Amino acid sequence: MKILRIKQVMAMTGLARSTIYKYIKDGGFPKSVKLSVRAVGWVQSDIEAWILSKLSSRDEC
Repeated sequence: MKILRIKQVMAMTGLARSTIYKYIKDGGFPKSVKLSVRAVGWVQSDIEAWILSKLSSRDEC
């Protein structure tokens, strides 16, 4: 299991930081994991699953 920081998540998804946090607030993006008082990260497999779900919804259209 690998924990990704925000810059890595941004690079993988192509989304801006503000968009990622907006999607989290709306419930449409994997929640972050608190690493310390001021640091969060995301589980890589959660981000990969989110990307795959976006690809599969694209293919359904």
